[in-house]
Amino acid sequence: MQLSPRDLNRTFLHRQHLLERTTRPIPHVVEHLIGLQAQENLPPYLSLAARLAEFDPYAVSAALEDKSLVRLLCMRGTIHLLVPGDALTLRQWTQPCQDRERKHSQNVIEALHLDTAEVNAAISEALLDGPLAMKTLGEALEERFPGVPGNALAHLARINQPLAQLPPRGQWKKPGGVIYQYVDRWLGEPLREPDVAEIVRRYLRAYGPATAADVTAWSGVTRLVPVLKGMDDLVQHAGENGKTLYDVPEGEIVTGETPAPVRLLGVYDNVWLSHAGRDRVTDPVKRKNWMGVNGGIGNTIFVDGMLEGMWRVEDGTITVTTYRDLTKPEQSDLDEELDRAKVLLAR
Repeated sequence: MQLSPRDLNRTFLHRQHLLERTTRPIPHVVEHLIGLQAQENLPPYLSLAARLAEFDPYAVSAALEDKSLVRLLCMRGTIHLLVPGDALTLRQWTQPCQDRERKHSQNVIEALHLDTAEVNAAISEALLDGPLAMKTLGEALEERFPGVPGNALAHLARINQPLAQLPPRGQWKKPGGVIYQYVDRWLGEPLREPDVAEIVRRYLRAYGPATAADVTAWSGVTRLVPVLKGMDDLVQHAGENGKTLYDVPEGEIVTGETPAPVRLLGVYDNVWLSHAGRDRVTDPVKRKNWMGVNGGIGNTIFVDGMLEGMWRVEDGTITVTTYRDLTKPEQSDLDEELDRAKVLLAR
């Protein structure tokens, strides 16, 4: 099937629950999306609010406490909010991404000369009696490796090992530094062997149709062309310029004529971090308006399926910048979404 850019845009938004909000439970949505980008505390809450018909942010806080949701470094070397099954699986698959970070991160350069096996053994021993704050973990490791800064050792620990960030980190309106524990110790379950083909299928269900390069952009894992080509159950579509797009056979295609409502998302969201070409939901010129020296400078506004502005919360007030004049229906949709955001942020 030949798919236009708008077909791909609408199909993607549909699979992301961004054309119509869902009533599914929070963990089901997080599992379907294979995690939510959660490098900062607020974005995953905004991601869920944009996708759920009814959303209580304190339900996420409770889920972090009862361990039905977990924060873990994985795809693209960033923190994600995950269900336990994915937390026990995905990090093993994305470890090569973390290995590349180890080689290039300035945070760990003063600890790179150490033997990896010795460092990993020291991390395991330090966390044997229970979770530790990042600073305390660094100090414990510094005792084992005198002369190496504890901060570098703590950063190396999060790169080397699957360490979950424990609550109160990531809870709604709760301050708290980073506290680490091995994700399998925290959850009381063993790590699992990743089923790469099934991970790819799940990606396609939530982000497809897509190329191997798209799966790499989302995950940080390379050399996936042979994986997709070897999956006989996948169907193929044609995108722009005849590019082959893989999909699951049950994947629903939504036409480009389908209306796309206004949605407010955070500074970052996997909706536009998960394809090699971010033009599926963003225009390169308008994306530059959002980019600052060190990343995004505001939360994002999507109109008619595309990035069309930013919104910020300053001193309790929401300010809005749009990249084009909105139609009256679009402005009405935006006003409604802003009212929803105000209610959420007031919780």
